[in-house]
Amino acid sequence: MPAITIKNLKKKFRIYADRGQSLKEKLLFANRRRYEERWVLKGVSLTVEKGEAIALIGKNGCGKSTLLKLMSRILFPDEGSVAMDGRVSSLLELGAGFHPDMTGRENIYTNASIFGLTRKEIDARLQEIIDFSELEEFIDHPVRTYSSGMYMRLAFSVAIHVGADILLIDEILAVGDAAFQAKCFERLMEIKAQGTTIVIVSHSMAQLERICDRSIWISEGVIRMEGAPSEVHPLYMEYMGQRTASTAKKPIQTQTEAQQEELPAAITEIALLNTNGEPITQCRTGDSVVLRIRCKADPQKAEEALIGLALYRADKLLCYGTNTQREHLKPILLHQTDEILCTFSPLQLVAGTYWFDVALRRMDMFAYDYRAQAVRFVVYNAIDETGVAHLAHEWSFSNQSKTGG
Repeated sequence: MPAITIKNLKKKFRIYADRGQSLKEKLLFANRRRYEERWVLKGVSLTVEKGEAIALIGKNGCGKSTLLKLMSRILFPDEGSVAMDGRVSSLLELGAGFHPDMTGRENIYTNASIFGLTRKEIDARLQEIIDFSELEEFIDHPVRTYSSGMYMRLAFSVAIHVGADILLIDEILAVGDAAFQAKCFERLMEIKAQGTTIVIVSHSMAQLERICDRSIWISEGVIRMEGAPSEVHPLYMEYMGQRTASTAKKPIQTQTEAQQEELPAAITEIALLNTNGEPITQCRTGDSVVLRIRCKADPQKAEEALIGLALYRADKLLCYGTNTQREHLKPILLHQTDEILCTFSPLQLVAGTYWFDVALRRMDMFAYDYRAQAVRFVVYNAIDETGVAHLAHEWSFSNQSKTGG
């Protein structure tokens, strides 16, 4: 039996235009309680196998969090069914289930019991939960004195130590310092390897690609696309870039030259060059190459920007990803025409076919432009190596000279 089985799931909410708050208002102005029914989910069917990690992606308001709450039984569907096979642990809202006047230790007992643990089981795991949260110094303080990062540490630590078969996470990992986020992801990879099913909602494509086997793109309450993250994410990011760049008067449907003129900034050309500045479609392992990105922008409308890139192999394996913000470089000041160069010297890839995805974004991650499979190229090498990267190395044998690769 799959870990999660969802069939034709539908959920609606009432949106009130003028709703009285007090009893007096409700009695005197009962006829003003006008509302409209809004369907958030319009027939979602989904199966998640045991041990699988899936991502739910989509723009705000598309129904991702509602779907997660239906899985956790916080909400109940208007139509359809949700079947969960195993103990469920969820991280849906920061500090949900915590009492502000209780200490961190007391909230561990309360929260863990909600997940189905007995007092004896909590006693056995208490110290491990505290150690992972790194809150030993504050564990006997009321949680109302905690920062949002401390809330997250405690909530996450409880959720991953209850021995759940299914773990549901909604944007909770966006809180906390970089070191603890890395620690959380390491722990998620561990519990995934142990066979725990994971469903995670996040707007961080890089985080999702690290842990998820499958991404499900939800749009307007239905599943628009599902598949490997390397297949779904480029199309989703391209769609979001077009959507956010569109204007109310002239929405962008296709990236024609005329429509590009309306964008604050856009990528006009991407090419892979050799050291002589000549466009190439092939190179050898260890060659120096330059990725050239040409942009145009309206200096009056375009804000400071960053450039991001992702390198994929032909089998859609993400080999490398970065952007100028992650590398702590200064924001790019866009002018009427710009040329951005990224030099790889040397490009230590093993033989195979690769491509670059390139993104031009505002510093708040608003997508000015996104180009999937912008440049495809082939890497050749006389040595038959496996993997992704060629690592410089040296062999040595007793009584023989050294040989390197």
